[in-house]
Amino acid sequence: MEDKKFCQSCGMPMEKEEDFGTERDGSRNEDYCCYCYKDGSFTGDMTMEDMIRFNLKFNEENGNPFGTQEEAEKMMKSWFPTLKRWKQS
Repeated sequence: MEDKKFCQSCGMPMEKEEDFGTERDGSRNEDYCCYCYKDGSFTGDMTMEDMIRFNLKFNEENGNPFGTQEEAEKMMKSWFPTLKRWKQS
């Protein structure tokens, strides 16, 4: 079974070719989605906390697919520090 890929910035599942970000030369980036990474750089200058706030807004506006705001925030605060963009070395 193939491992499911998730954006290492926002956590979005990347399933289709168009979900993946791109490098400067147009090639596919395997780590980041098309919303977070385009043409070899991040599309937004934000902190992990900014990303969590952005995703919580998405959760609320889309009928809470990640659970209540409290549940979603708890999940993101535990998962996001493990993602490549936010991991502290």
